[in-house]
Amino acid sequence: MFGEILREVVEQTDGGLASVLMGFDGIPIETYNTDGVALNVETVGAEYSAVLGQVRQAAEMLELGNAREVAVQAENMTTVIRLLNDEYFVAMAVAPNGNFGKARYQLRLHAPRLLESLT
Repeated sequence: MFGEILREVVEQTDGGLASVLMGFDGIPIETYNTDGVALNVETVGAEYSAVLGQVRQAAEMLELGNAREVAVQAENMTTVIRLLNDEYFVAMAVAPNGNFGKARYQLRLHAPRLLESLT
């Protein structure tokens, strides 16, 4: 079930490369890579899970409310991360020329389905 949702978010986004559903402990629940993409999305997600903990803590300390989304735009890839709850997040890797806005939309649209499947 998770794999189907992760595939949908990637395939419905121009330039979508891969996606991962992961716990904040750095353990992946499910991943999806498009054919021919040599990206270890599990490693990317594990590295970002530590950063997300700091982002969540900073938002709380500044009394901004719960963090919901984080994006990291690098030279070779943009990573969009949607926090689902206190335990899980979903992330998508997008090519530099991909549709970043559509990636954000797809993750926001499918987040409730992922949450429902986690419970």
